[in-house]
Amino acid sequence: MDKKYSGLFMLRGLFWFLLPVALLGLLLDSFWLVMTLALLGLLGWHYYFQYKLIDWLWNRRRLLPPDAPGSWSYIYDGIYRTQRRSQQRRRALASILRRFREASEAIPDAAIVFRRDGGLIWCNKLGQFYFGLKWPADTGIHLSNLIRHPEFIRYLQVGDFSKDITLPSPVREDIELEIRIMPYSDNQYLLMARDITQIKLAEQMRSDFVANVSHELKTPLTVIQGYLEMMEDEASLPPAMLNKAVHDMNDQSVRMRKLVDQLLSLSRMEGSAVDIFERKVDVPAILHALKSDAEQLNASRQHDIEFEIGTQKMYGREDEIRSVFANLLANAIQYTQPKGKIKVQWRPVGQQMEFSVTDNGPGIPAEHMPRLTERFYRIDKDRNSARGGSGLGLAIARQAVEHHHCKLLIDSVVGRGSKFAVRVPEELVIRD
Repeated sequence: MDKKYSGLFMLRGLFWFLLPVALLGLLLDSFWLVMTLALLGLLGWHYYFQYKLIDWLWNRRRLLPPDAPGSWSYIYDGIYRTQRRSQQRRRALASILRRFREASEAIPDAAIVFRRDGGLIWCNKLGQFYFGLKWPADTGIHLSNLIRHPEFIRYLQVGDFSKDITLPSPVREDIELEIRIMPYSDNQYLLMARDITQIKLAEQMRSDFVANVSHELKTPLTVIQGYLEMMEDEASLPPAMLNKAVHDMNDQSVRMRKLVDQLLSLSRMEGSAVDIFERKVDVPAILHALKSDAEQLNASRQHDIEFEIGTQKMYGREDEIRSVFANLLANAIQYTQPKGKIKVQWRPVGQQMEFSVTDNGPGIPAEHMPRLTERFYRIDKDRNSARGGSGLGLAIARQAVEHHHCKLLIDSVVGRGSKFAVRVPEELVIRD
């Protein structure tokens, strides 16, 4: 408020208004009549500017006040300044709220704010995605009516939020969520939920991996240990039995060595940080060498193997590329019935390149396809099968393919055969 405006200022203004009116009334010998008319005029003047004030506040959209003389100018200016300060505060508050929401959208967790009585106040987009909420449409609805999971409802009712809970997403059962709730203000709580699906999956895979490795190593060790116990009394063993024992122990030791080598290969690829663009891989030379190796592998099975080798090279790690191609070709030779047909191609597909091995073998049932590249997963459940490998070949191939940002494509129909292909992106192809 202006420092000049005070009670004395108001009285001084009223005095200077009434003084000439009083003098005029005395001159006209009608003091009270003139004074009454002047006060009624003053009252009407005040009512007029009061009407203008109400009209400005309720009907006008402009922020600037209308012109007014005297004390009404102070009233109009005071209201205008108050509105400006309120507008600035609202803008500052909206800016803070916008930054808070932007920050909450940037975090990799779902965030939900709700009142102590359970009413929803706000949630970010991940909260809507994980729990099927609709904000602001669901504002005020009790959280237990929106997230209808018995364990979560119990968690809210008990009110002990010192421990986290884990439950599946109500709208996406393939997502596992870890939920924690903490006080947000005097009457509000903040719910945070993060996706732990991959963590759970990794824990399960780690557990399966340890169990499978233990089993894979236990079988050959048991065979070797059994023969060694028999050989303690070597004199009582017939020569044929002794020869069989040595042969079987050698086979099992070779099997263990291959298993360890494959595990080391996986470990190296997982920890490798080498830039794949540093080296060039002569794919045609690799395939010509594999063609020579395939003749030896194919000696007993008599397959008709056809090679179609393009001239293009690629960037990458030669040992990993060779391992992938050799593994896919060896699988086709091993699992295709004798005298089958196998076609190996290295050919352009649009701007990309594709290595593929196609056979007319028995094919792979559809239920096995999603898990085919898992470590130690085998269609033949008999671990001691003469044909069965360690179950690591395709896992190593997938790891190497992903390391090179390529795609491993598998197409198989039972009774018609299979096609395993590696699609190489345009960026890795070297064009002469």
